[in-house]
Amino acid sequence: MLSDALMDPKSALARLLDHLQAPFALASRVYVSWVFLKSGYLKLSDWDQTVALFEYEYHVPVLSPHLAAIAGTAGELLFPMLLILGLFGRISALGLQAVNVLAVVSYAHVLFQEGFAAAIGQHYLWGYILLVLTVYGPGAWSLDHQLRARRKNSSDT
Repeated sequence: MLSDALMDPKSALARLLDHLQAPFALASRVYVSWVFLKSGYLKLSDWDQTVALFEYEYHVPVLSPHLAAIAGTAGELLFPMLLILGLFGRISALGLQAVNVLAVVSYAHVLFQEGFAAAIGQHYLWGYILLVLTVYGPGAWSLDHQLRARRKNSSDT
């Protein structure tokens, strides 16, 4: 029966999809990281403008505008680099998730206005991708996976 063949974890389709897991995880890591890296780079390229944005446009709770600018920029540069490498992958994805949530919270007065559905939709998409990477990990094509395999091999010998 066709449905049995499709549901069998040893079927050709299942094996093909299993082989796509590692490249899919890598593509997801690179895609979402690139978004944040570009934003962090833009912030660094005009620091005075960045601080002004945090003073007058972004409403980051608890932190001073200067400290929020430093923390936001650092998060947009450090976590994506780690995530692309798949080093501390789940923690990096969780860190970027925090940056994403903070961006939405601090810019909610704009993002939740009529006409900004696409902008908030992007944040939801990034959040979803980061949630998947947090739950499932960075995949087999990651430094985390390689380091784990190396530790396992050295403990087996």
